[in-house]
Amino acid sequence: MFERVLSFLKDLPTGSGTRASTDDPRIAASALLYHVMNADGVRQDVEWERFKAVLGESYSISGAELEALAAAGERADNEAIDLYAFTSVLKRHLDADARKAFIGLMWEIVYADGELHELEDNTVWRVAELIGVERRDRIEARRKAAAQAPGATGTSADE
Repeated sequence: MFERVLSFLKDLPTGSGTRASTDDPRIAASALLYHVMNADGVRQDVEWERFKAVLGESYSISGAELEALAAAGERADNEAIDLYAFTSVLKRHLDADARKAFIGLMWEIVYADGELHELEDNTVWRVAELIGVERRDRIEARRKAAAQAPGATGTSADE
């Protein structure tokens, strides 16, 4: 187990912004999930916890591995100039069903605080467009996430 953690940590980016680090689909996913969490300019504890839970569940990791992936996503998002660097990686590595599921994960993070902000809505819309998820699938995923979020408020521009 310890060797696996060390191996994982060695594969994470060093912060130099190298191309190799941006090609890791785990980091690309973490960066996009982090980005949507911060889209409204307010990072609440419930959103941060949901962000880490989504990463942990998606990649079957916890502890130091999870913290390292969350930190790598945050760092990658802070260094990025656009979303394309991340969406192009996901589009190459995920099939159509996995891309739809990823949009669902984004909506889970959006609704973690029970509110839909227009900047969060716009971010999910842009990511969905860039990874090839159709409008109806994006809307269905949003409705499902909103229905599962207690007291969810806000409406999408799609409605």
